[in-house]
Amino acid sequence: MLRRLHHEQPETFAFSPANLAWAQGQIQKYPQGRQASAVIPLLWRAQEQEGWLSKPAIEAVADMLGMAYIRVLEVATFYFMFQLQPVGSIAHVQVCGTLSCMICGAEDLIGVCKEKIADKAHQVSADGKFSWEEVECLGSCSNAPMVQIGKDYYEDLTAERFAEILDELAAGKVPTPGPQNGRYAAEPLKGLTSLTEYDSGKTKYNASVQLATDIGDTVKRIDGTEVPLLTPWIDKGARAATPPKSTESADRAASKPAHAQKKTAAPSAKPSDAAPTAAKKPRTMKAPRKAGADDLKQIKGVGPKLEKLLNSLGFFHFDQISKWSAEELAWVDDNLEGFKGRATRDDWVGQATLLASGEMTEFSSRVKKGDVY
Repeated sequence: MLRRLHHEQPETFAFSPANLAWAQGQIQKYPQGRQASAVIPLLWRAQEQEGWLSKPAIEAVADMLGMAYIRVLEVATFYFMFQLQPVGSIAHVQVCGTLSCMICGAEDLIGVCKEKIADKAHQVSADGKFSWEEVECLGSCSNAPMVQIGKDYYEDLTAERFAEILDELAAGKVPTPGPQNGRYAAEPLKGLTSLTEYDSGKTKYNASVQLATDIGDTVKRIDGTEVPLLTPWIDKGARAATPPKSTESADRAASKPAHAQKKTAAPSAKPSDAAPTAAKKPRTMKAPRKAGADDLKQIKGVGPKLEKLLNSLGFFHFDQISKWSAEELAWVDDNLEGFKGRATRDDWVGQATLLASGEMTEFSSRVKKGDVY
């Protein structure tokens, strides 16, 4: 299936304050140079916030992680869990159409979607409340046919009950998820024939449905307000302030002959964790020199958006960045809108020092070769 960005796009995207704090916490799980590992969680959070993934959202995630836009677009288009077009404001309905569900009536459920939502998959209903699609196996074959709406499964469906569920959702109600024919979980329709001692009825619903019912927000998208921000890894050392560098590149370099090893940027002085460094604005320029601005995207962690931001702040050349003192570096970090701390974390000063002297870093070599866009 060909997956493309929607033809209509919003102008901008920004994480809500709660989701931004969550996203920054996820990035700090990973060592320096491995922030790209957070790409799927951040894309998912962006989708939960907006309902779908727009081009500005994909680019915002790329900038946060120091990734080329095309790399994040590759992830978003590969995984079908990401919606690349607007969805219904209340819910996007996913109808399982694989063998068990198809045999048990999935086509009838699709008929309900066409009648009550839209004629074609991925179209938003006339009232803007719903959209739908047919998906591959969702793993609830014992309770076929079924659909996923929001976070939960609605199982053992008939066309009539499914239509009622959509009406309830449209009216602002939250239908109880799980089996819709009286089954507790996935036991035989005629009742348990083994393990009967566990049929104690301690809870009204099975564990998954009980939790969904207790929360009462099965179709509500995650927005960062569900529970307090939990980032216990931040308190286990200095990773949050200065993530440890990955040894992968060092291992690769050690395996090369001495004459083939490239010079790496010497780490620049970083502000002390004990006392915050006072911020001081560096010297800036109104425009680049006559020879033209340097390609600041050769600095790892600087994408097109950050390069534009740096230019707007008055920074166009490697030698400008290489001369930042600790106080000036702190000022830059404070003024990187949405990317605070990036300059220190990715050691822009150390990288720029090498680039200004005519040397190349491993990352800038990849940029030159066209491996990074």
